Amino acid sequence: MKHTRFNKTRLAASVSLILGTAVAVPVFAEEASQIAPAKVAETEIIEVRGIRGSLVRAMDIKRESRGVVDAISSEEMGKFPDTNLAESLQRITGVAVSRSNGEGSQITVRGFGPDFNLITLNGRQMPGTGKNRSYNLENLSSEGISTLEVYKTARAELPTGGLGATVNIITTRPLASPGLKYSVSGKGLLDGSNEEGDDITPELSALYSNTFADETFGVALSVAYQERDWQEQNANISGWRANQDLNKGPATGTNAIDNRADCQTADGGTEKCGDTFIPRNFGSKIRDAQRSRSNAQLTLQYAPTNDFIATLDYTTSETEMAEESMGFGIWFNGEAAINAYELDENGTAVKFDEANGDYAHTAAQSTTLVEADSIGLNLDWQATDTLHFSLDYHDSSNKSDNGADKGSHSSPFLIMGSNQLVHKTYDFTGGFQIPQMALFWPDGESEARPNDFDFLFGEFGREAGESTVEQLQFDGEWENDGDGALVNIKFGAAYTEQNIGGYKANGGQQGPGTWAGNQQIYPDSLFVRQDTSGFLDEFSGGGSDLATNYYYGYDFNEVLTRSLAFFDFMDTDPLNNGKDSFGTVEEATTSAYTQAAFQLELGEMAVNINLGVRYEQTDVTSNVEQKVEQSIVWTGGDEVSIIFSEDANSQLETLGDYNLFLPSFDMDIEIVEDVVARLSLGKTIARAPLTNLFGSRTLNERLKLDNRTGSAGNTNLKPFSSVNLDLSLEYYYAEGSYVSLGYFRKEVDNFVTTSSESISVDALRDPFRGPRALQALAQLEAEGIQAGPGAIFDRVVENGGGVANPVSGSIEVHQNSDDPVIAWRVDQPVNGEEKTVHGVEFAVQHLFGESGFGASMNATFVSGDVEFDPSDMTTQSPLAGLGDSANLQLFYEKEGLSAKLTYNWRDEYLVGIGQDAGTGDNPPQFAKEFATLDASINYDVTEHFTVFVEGVNLTNETEEIFGRYREQFLRASQYGSRYAVGARYSF
Repeated sequence: MKHTRFNKTRLAASVSLILGTAVAVPVFAEEASQIAPAKVAETEIIEVRGIRGSLVRAMDIKRESRGVVDAISSEEMGKFPDTNLAESLQRITGVAVSRSNGEGSQITVRGFGPDFNLITLNGRQMPGTGKNRSYNLENLSSEGISTLEVYKTARAELPTGGLGATVNIITTRPLASPGLKYSVSGKGLLDGSNEEGDDITPELSALYSNTFADETFGVALSVAYQERDWQEQNANISGWRANQDLNKGPATGTNAIDNRADCQTADGGTEKCGDTFIPRNFGSKIRDAQRSRSNAQLTLQYAPTNDFIATLDYTTSETEMAEESMGFGIWFNGEAAINAYELDENGTAVKFDEANGDYAHTAAQSTTLVEADSIGLNLDWQATDTLHFSLDYHDSSNKSDNGADKGSHSSPFLIMGSNQLVHKTYDFTGGFQIPQMALFWPDGESEARPNDFDFLFGEFGREAGESTVEQLQFDGEWENDGDGALVNIKFGAAYTEQNIGGYKANGGQQGPGTWAGNQQIYPDSLFVRQDTSGFLDEFSGGGSDLATNYYYGYDFNEVLTRSLAFFDFMDTDPLNNGKDSFGTVEEATTSAYTQAAFQLELGEMAVNINLGVRYEQTDVTSNVEQKVEQSIVWTGGDEVSIIFSEDANSQLETLGDYNLFLPSFDMDIEIVEDVVARLSLGKTIARAPLTNLFGSRTLNERLKLDNRTGSAGNTNLKPFSSVNLDLSLEYYYAEGSYVSLGYFRKEVDNFVTTSSESISVDALRDPFRGPRALQALAQLEAEGIQAGPGAIFDRVVENGGGVANPVSGSIEVHQNSDDPVIAWRVDQPVNGEEKTVHGVEFAVQHLFGESGFGASMNATFVSGDVEFDPSDMTTQSPLAGLGDSANLQLFYEKEGLSAKLTYNWRDEYLVGIGQDAGTGDNPPQFAKEFATLDASINYDVTEHFTVFVEGVNLTNETEEIFGRYREQFLRASQYGSRYAVGARYSF
């Protein structure tokens, strides 16, 4: 049997779907990246334009690929389906997005979150954003993008790291589409949430492609610039604390309602069983943000002969986001301060009252800069009729810095407030989506007063990171031009070096540290009362329904100026005190693969088989420099800090390594005409999160009295390893129409879990549990005084145990030699057990003849033994992102008018483990189900000029996050809808 590689594609055969002028366009990326110009010329290529054309091209990629591959193709040059690549990818079966700032940011595929998916650009592995493996797709515009491919099954020739999927972003190649082409587009963006920024912001883009010298030289250039202004409103709890001692306070009788089940004790009595959970705080925030994003890509191609082509390309992006926020809320000390409580059947506090406290207002500012660059060179040579070689090199980087503010060089916040509260209540019993807080002031006052507002402290922190990938890849292919079942053999080798580095710096709490009576520095006129009538009004219980329906806004810069003038020890640049920690992780991977394709007939059925194996050796090196702990200082209430040595930092190098064999097998059979069955078996990996590989050990330096925790890295973590099975059946029943059903199963080994151990550092002793504190506690109890942390601190000071800070003058309690050594619970990631994920994917696409109407729908249902058990307080290793998803697209396209309506739904899923202020039980964060409705309308005024209008999140959906149970509220955010009106000229 003789095989011809460049058969006429099914896309070229779909002549009945031609809309507009037939123009040459690239063949599928899988082929285009590996063939010389002479071979391109042998292939009949016809462009099918518009939404229909995009769906047909994507369907053909799915049908012609080996294994399970889905794709999105550009509708026309310079017109990708969405302005955000993440929001485009969510149209693909099995793909769901996680959202940031109200828009798609990172992807989850088949229940596997961002760290489990690999992003490549023209087949090249891209670095993650900042200090992560995951790539923020919101920072890359869609201009210059021709196709997005999602490889869901193993393939030996692909770079490793995509356990969930490998997503390949394919950009414009001028020699693949000869001639002059250009597109210019402009939009006006209107964000419905915006309050402080511009009501309309611009988005501009241009794309140019041309060939010269008898189509031997080509140039493609795309540029894009976007501004967006918006506001986020949220209510939030930083974390839930488990198993606080509720008997320490005065709550008894009807003030101590406990709806947990009764359990029998050893002596025959009963007691309430199960755990209890108390929120750490409750607050709200208004965040105004302004973002600018610029992207550019330049591609140069040169083909001096019909057998050789050189491609040089450069891609760059820069995103700068400036934000200001005002947060307001209350902090709960718990235990002895609780006057009354009500627990539900799960032990969650749905209502309680606590004595004393403050109504704190936190103003924050930050500017975050993300810069990405990638330069690459590809040499493609058709050496003979049967031998093809490719050599590819690229050097790519991605940097992130949240201290890009040119004034402070930090990400600062300032806390003002009044500490005159008599008591305060938290209430989540009214059936509202938003919990309520009620504040009670001295002398029956209904509200806080501006003249009570004082400065507590400010913090000036900075965190920066850079991720780089340098990669050299060699690929070859031998084609069998004779008889036999063997079609080709592919082979190759690569060397990839990935580095991640970054630092944290923090100047510590700067200010009095207690409400020290400095109100005279801040005039009453500085604080402006704001009501909440329009705040969180998309939620029940928000807006005017809030029990405390006001806050005081103040000017961040004026408070900072006054504070710096009065507290002359304050320093806004955290780097002046050196970096708290600095570390790098280097991964060096050497790989090789071989892959063979076979084509045979089984009776009347055509069968395609791919067999491959990939070998990799990875060496990991971590270098860490961090501060050395020296002592403990108690600054007041339950605030405790670590003092670090000013003499030297510790330095540590740790090593790790592993090697892998990754086999793959794909088979597809055309059972009858247009009915394709697929079977795929293979092994894929996802490397451990880069931040887990740092060989550092850090302790929580600004801890609360009940939060003596720390964390450590593990450079020798092995990658997640999955043995995969895929089965699918696809029926291509009409031109542009198909239905598919698939089943997948992944046996994942080396799941990363957390191991905890108790350690002590001889230098760190606990003044809160030492003799002075115990003496103060005994005195207070003898006097009948409620003995909370604040009262104990004050009594220790009265007893002569306090000292003045030499810089700020505030009173502190330092550790003594007779104070006990602190026991720290330090968590470290380790490789754990094997777990299974399995699911079903269904997709249907239908074009209604020549009517102009079309529809596509897909759904994914996924499950496994990787779910989080809320009732289990031990360390768990669940799979973040696991959840069902579905997408629906309806469109009409005819005679220059196109309209599209898309609906995306994602079921409840685990966001991750850990809460900012949760206790050491590794509490979860769950996202409630979310759905969004988007629409666009395009009208071709002329053959080349189009006007359009777009709408995103038309129903103004909100986002909600909760803890172990839905009653454990964590966050509710609203962003609003987004609209765009624009025009495009293309030729």
